[in-house]
Amino acid sequence: MSDNKLFIFDTTLRDGEQVPGCQLNTVEKIEVARALESLGVDVIEAGFPVSSPGDFKSVVEISKAVTWPAICALTRAVEKDIDVAAEALKFAKKGRIHTGIGTSDSHIKYKFNSNREEILERAVAATKYAKKYVEDVEFYCEDAGRTDNEYLARVTEAVIKAGATVVNIPDTTGYCLPDEYGAKIKYLMEHVDGIHNAILSTHCHNDLGMATANTVQGVLNGARQVEVTINGIGERAGNTSLEEVAMIFHSHKEQNIITNINTTKIYSLSRMVSALMNMPVQPNKAIVGRNAFAHSSGIHQDGVLKNRESYEIIDPKDVGIDDNSIVLTARSGRAALKHRLHVLGVELEQDKLDKAYNEFLKLADRKKDINDDDILMLVGKDRTAMHRIKLEYLQVTSGIGLQSVASVCLDLSGVKRYEAASGNGPVDAAIKAVKKAISNSDMTIQEFLIQAINKGSDDTGKVHMQVDYKGNIYYGFSANTDIIAASAEAFVDAINKFIN
Repeated sequence: MSDNKLFIFDTTLRDGEQVPGCQLNTVEKIEVARALESLGVDVIEAGFPVSSPGDFKSVVEISKAVTWPAICALTRAVEKDIDVAAEALKFAKKGRIHTGIGTSDSHIKYKFNSNREEILERAVAATKYAKKYVEDVEFYCEDAGRTDNEYLARVTEAVIKAGATVVNIPDTTGYCLPDEYGAKIKYLMEHVDGIHNAILSTHCHNDLGMATANTVQGVLNGARQVEVTINGIGERAGNTSLEEVAMIFHSHKEQNIITNINTTKIYSLSRMVSALMNMPVQPNKAIVGRNAFAHSSGIHQDGVLKNRESYEIIDPKDVGIDDNSIVLTARSGRAALKHRLHVLGVELEQDKLDKAYNEFLKLADRKKDINDDDILMLVGKDRTAMHRIKLEYLQVTSGIGLQSVASVCLDLSGVKRYEAASGNGPVDAAIKAVKKAISNSDMTIQEFLIQAINKGSDDTGKVHMQVDYKGNIYYGFSANTDIIAASAEAFVDAINKFIN
């Protein structure tokens, strides 16, 4: 094994999917897993099998669907967890069990009501138990970022002797400073007997905005696996972004760190994950944000036109952004739409392409410029086809000095319901009319986010909505050039998740 080979462990389908409202079904997870395989990731963490039947099924089906990446299943240091993970991995060509336990004094005392010696024994026992099922065992020291280095070294050494092939050193709370995290990895490299019999892995969270910096410092000090997600999605403030780490070492060739990542597929996979998980990519997101290669300053524009490297350290084409791409308009044909979808990593069968093209023409009549996000939103509308409740019709009267009134028609499993309501503005009126139509007002909007995809008054707007129903939270999403319609559609999308 080359000392400069960096293994990419993608946890988009496990840690990334823990973001509220971002859950994928098994078919969608397989689609992402296959794209990750095409991207070149070495390990795909497919789920936490014991947590739910859905996670178990996803690990099974992903194991069948992909060929060369290792498929990893997460567990606690509990024998039942490990048994279930091993069963879920039975079809994997290369299976890995990822087990572990908290090692910081805080976790030991308050989470486990235990002591260091007992935790060390549990760590060794879990590793040995997992080793009975698979050769490839990864052990995670949860909250390693706040774990005393000397004790962390003891745990690391013990689990390697017990058979761990990878030891994960997570900065679980995103607390570490880059120098501090790098020094922690360096300490382990220098003080753990048998360290070269295993790989140290980074797993950094972005609570203080340092996930990528900590990960890079970990690699520069000896870690040779990085645990990352597409677009940096994940719990709380997110995880380390795969695309950032890949492009850092792609750009800094003097570090002589090599990955298997085909960087030209980064952009399309970023957009796929964003669309499937209904998670907008912030415009100024490094590498994949829509402004990542945009230059508004006159001085910058002049410099880029004279020599791209004046202000761009990455060629957009290196991450799959074709700055000479075909511009789609109402006069574009199916072939142009199919080509653009292919560039974005979406392949449609002919009947679905025909439906998408018809929707595309309708949108193109309302908008001058059709961008990539517009196209992905159109393709994503297929997911509403099986909804029990559908918004068939919406008309709103509103204006200065006028009471806002909305009229709606809902299709309730084939039954049409017409209602009207007034409200404090057009969106409020539309929401109230929908509530009347389903004869249920026991729901409250907790969060309501509107995001324009691009500039312009004719732009498509995305609406993300969080709805509380009987103490449970449900998420709705829609995109439309009519922001009032998008708001009503997002509300109906959320309702479909709890109305039987």
